[in-house]
Amino acid sequence: MTVTSAAATHADTLPRALYDFVDAYDRAYEAAATSQQLSVAQVCVLIRLDEKRGMSSLATELGCDASNITQIVARLESRGLVRREPSPTDGRARLIVRTADGDRTKARFDAAFEFARDVTARLSAQEREQLTSLLHKAMGA
Repeated sequence: MTVTSAAATHADTLPRALYDFVDAYDRAYEAAATSQQLSVAQVCVLIRLDEKRGMSSLATELGCDASNITQIVARLESRGLVRREPSPTDGRARLIVRTADGDRTKARFDAAFEFARDVTARLSAQEREQLTSLLHKAMGA
């Protein structure tokens, strides 16, 4: 018979709760992306275009290869959700800009992705503030 200490049990609880949260978040995010006929990667790019962005900065932020961003942008561009513009400071570079259709699609995605709103609605205002602070602290921000 194995006896587990209370400390060991609590040490296992947090990682499992985080795993369950991330898993549920990911499934809801994918469902919201699918509802807009987009891949998760396409949504990840689309939501980061509140201002003009270069492909290299998107690749760095998303932690992927620039060639992946090029393919994702090409798919979004073929749907009329983004366009490429010349950089005003570097004639070789192109900036990615969300179009009006892209803005509408992002808004529909935001409305469809209810997970964060739903789970945080169960918390009091003070608990939401505390959770925000703890998440920032855990992420080193």
